[in-house]
Amino acid sequence: MKIVECVPNFSEGRDKTVIDAITSEIKDTQDVKLLDVDMGADTNRTVVTFVGSPEGVKEAAFKAIKAASQLIDMTKHKGAHARMGATDVCPFIPVSGVTMQDCIQIANEVGEKVGRDLEIPVYLYENAARKEDRQNLAIVRSGEYEGLPEKLKNPEWQPDFGPAKFNPKSGATIIGAREFLIAYNVNLNTRDKKLATEIALNIRENGRLKRDKEGNVMTDEQGNKLRQPGTLPATKAVGWFIDEYGVAQISINLINYKITPFYKVYEECCRQAREIGVVVTGSELVGLIPKEAILESGRFYMEQMGKSPGVPESELIFTAIKSMGLNELGPFDPKKKIIEYAFETTDPKLVDRTVKGFTDEVSMDSPAPGGGSVAALSGALGAGLSSMVANLTVGKKGYKEHFESLKLAAVKSQEIKDKLITAVDADTEAFNLIIDARRMPKKTDEQKEKRELALQNAYKEAALVPLQTVKLCRESLDHIAIVAQKGNVNSITDAGVAALNANSGVKGAAMNVKINLEPITDNEFNTRLLRETETLEKEAEELTKSIVEMVNKKIYEPLGQLTQ
Repeated sequence: MKIVECVPNFSEGRDKTVIDAITSEIKDTQDVKLLDVDMGADTNRTVVTFVGSPEGVKEAAFKAIKAASQLIDMTKHKGAHARMGATDVCPFIPVSGVTMQDCIQIANEVGEKVGRDLEIPVYLYENAARKEDRQNLAIVRSGEYEGLPEKLKNPEWQPDFGPAKFNPKSGATIIGAREFLIAYNVNLNTRDKKLATEIALNIRENGRLKRDKEGNVMTDEQGNKLRQPGTLPATKAVGWFIDEYGVAQISINLINYKITPFYKVYEECCRQAREIGVVVTGSELVGLIPKEAILESGRFYMEQMGKSPGVPESELIFTAIKSMGLNELGPFDPKKKIIEYAFETTDPKLVDRTVKGFTDEVSMDSPAPGGGSVAALSGALGAGLSSMVANLTVGKKGYKEHFESLKLAAVKSQEIKDKLITAVDADTEAFNLIIDARRMPKKTDEQKEKRELALQNAYKEAALVPLQTVKLCRESLDHIAIVAQKGNVNSITDAGVAALNANSGVKGAAMNVKINLEPITDNEFNTRLLRETETLEKEAEELTKSIVEMVNKKIYEPLGQLTQ
């Protein structure tokens, strides 16, 4: 699933009708979901959060910026927060299936369109910045709206897109790409704000000012104040007391969980608290979190227990919630707190049916779900068995030297299993695209042309989806080979069945790739997919053969002893 988050800040926090009009543009965009609208009267500013596909988010962001340019008049704006324009800042954030480079590209495309179509000066910031001195938002926004007329005259501050001309009504817009920010509070068994502040100063990247024995701030030879860095990079933190809960909290902004993992923040707060005689009682997440951040935390705590981290997502999430006390101050609902789950549609899925229900659906007289979905399910079952064998081995006496490689195999097998489960529905959805294209009107030449283009794109998608299943099943066999060789011998037949299921997934999905190539007129596309599919098929067959031989050898060795 490709998901991008966008968090535009609009310079209006008092007139709900204006904000409703802006957010309706977001809600009406396909493949986008509005997650949060936070209006602030004092700041006269609204922070909007939405997620969606890259194309959907790109379209929604432009429509929202356009609406803001029409509805907000910066000549009349007053507020406590620094601001530069009607849409003050608009960052794009990679969540799932997309890279930072993808978000930089989106920022550039949206920025170019805003500058060209709306005649608003646009500055790029953070990871999208074209100049080093424009990475920092505060520097780009210096002088604010009131300083824009002079700023735009400065050759050093020409906008990246749009005219270098003051737009009195809309000001300027700052567009960029950044990592996901996790807002997170850690709870203490005290009401003393000073103790929470002490921990915050110790952990945050910026740390605290250095002081000598007399308590005076230390400086370098140039008179610059010296700082003692904190223990957690990419982290901001303060201490405060919350009347609502009656406890002191360490309030944290985790700027990049890929640098400092989510669980590490909690663990470091616990360590710092113990050193000053305070106890961490739990924590709370403010807003949403990417799935990988909480899965990584679950894996950490599973390993702390001496267990394999290669377990289903639901178990990892449960473990993370309980280990970090994320539900101490209120319920932690993964469907509302994890971005990928919040973005999921409520449409019924094949994989949510019972085994009987799915099998019955396959047996009906409709062409979908068909062999492609069944092939994906077969591969998912094989990957699941692979993870099972690894998990049954980790912790068992006599296999210690293999624990690390088996843990990795279990984790990778779980990841492949989850992707293949998604492919069960994806294959049926790809077939439905063909049906939809066939139903398009074809009375005029223009309609015929559009219909044929839609059909060709649908046929390609119908070939690419099972190719992904082939790739995943082939990859699964690498991990099955490891568990067959190093796993618990009492589960060796499970490894054998896993290999047969994975290979069945390869063969079945490969058939779907080939048959869907037939109506495609792009010969280069067909040749590339056919070669890739045949190579993967051959590799899978050879690897399955070696795994089955290994399995049979381990089965027959004890049987041979019985017959002697």
